[in-house]
Amino acid sequence: MLSKFFVNAERAHAHCDLYCGVYDPAQAKIEALSCKKTMVKYHESSDEHFRQRCVLVKEERAEETKHHLMVLWADFFTPAHFEEFPDLHAQFWRAIHQAGEVKKSTDPAVADQLLAYIDEIAEVFWATEKGQDMGVYSPH
Repeated sequence: MLSKFFVNAERAHAHCDLYCGVYDPAQAKIEALSCKKTMVKYHESSDEHFRQRCVLVKEERAEETKHHLMVLWADFFTPAHFEEFPDLHAQFWRAIHQAGEVKKSTDPAVADQLLAYIDEIAEVFWATEKGQDMGVYSPH
C-alpha cells in the first residue's frame, strides 16, 4: 500500500541513507594516511602485540580507504565526468587496487603510492564544478 505513495518519487543516490551532498577525496586520504603512519609505527616497535594491532588497524583503514574511493566513483562522479576525464575509471581502479596492496603490506612506500593515486583523483574532483560545490577541504 505504501508503494503507491512513491510511484512518482525521484530516486536518490548517495553514500549514506540521506542525500547530504557532502563528498570529498579527503575522506579516503585521511584513511590512507592512517595506513602509512601505522606502518611506520609498526616498524618502530619491537612489541609483537603492538605490531599485531598495527596490522589490524592498517587493514581496517585500508578497507575504509577502498570504501571512500568507491563512494566517490559510484555516487559522486557522473558519466559526463568519465567522458571529460577518460582516465578516471583507470585512476579509480589503480587506487582501489593499491588500497588492497596496502592491506597485504607493511611497507610505507606502498601507502605512499596509494596516497599519490588518491591525489590524482582529488585533482579531477576539484576540477569539476560539482566538486567545488560539494567538497569540504578545497585546496584552493
